[in-house]
Amino acid sequence: MSRALRNPTSESQSEADQDRGSEGETASVGSPPSPKLIVGLGNPGPKYDATRHNVGWWAADRLVDDWGLGSFVSEGAALVARGSVASQPVVVLKPTTYMNRSGVALAPLVSQGRFDPSRDVMVLVDDATRPPGSLRLRRSGGAGGHNGLKSLEALLGRNYPRLRIGVGRAPPGTDLAAWVLDAMPAEDEDQVLEAVNLIPGGLEVWLTEGVDPAMNRLNN
Repeated sequence: MSRALRNPTSESQSEADQDRGSEGETASVGSPPSPKLIVGLGNPGPKYDATRHNVGWWAADRLVDDWGLGSFVSEGAALVARGSVASQPVVVLKPTTYMNRSGVALAPLVSQGRFDPSRDVMVLVDDATRPPGSLRLRRSGGAGGHNGLKSLEALLGRNYPRLRIGVGRAPPGTDLAAWVLDAMPAEDEDQVLEAVNLIPGGLEVWLTEGVDPAMNRLNN
């Protein structure tokens, strides 16, 4: 799969492409469903693009491309793409703050009271404790030393789903910050990209069926 997925898609998609609802599906009666917020964590700027710490951004780019959500646009401290998947409104967000201030980008949306973290939020994040290309979706949990998750925890608490994407374990004696801010060997990156390619299908299950079926689909 092309490494170009690390870059935000720049071409607008048609309205028909943006709505990927199943054929014959009928609109729900009453109020429209609450939007789902998917947050890909990373650092802004080309120097960080290929690093382990940015695989959350890679996954967000893959979602926007596969789901036909059009272009990311700058909104405050984030790049945002909006659309609909299986008749479910979706917001995909990439904070443009540095990792340790990721919560700043979400604060304006959360302050509007539009999202229930346990139900409506999904975070995509690198995991330097797991083999490259492994996927682990959890309902909740601690930050585990990850600065981006620490920042989100201050805003959301711990009760929100997060999909951890393995980027390889740091060898003994290696500085963890240096490890996650470095690029992966080609073999490891290929495994991560293969895993990222599975995420749109798995998260569409989350959108339509909930966390448990998505866990069964994605966890390896």
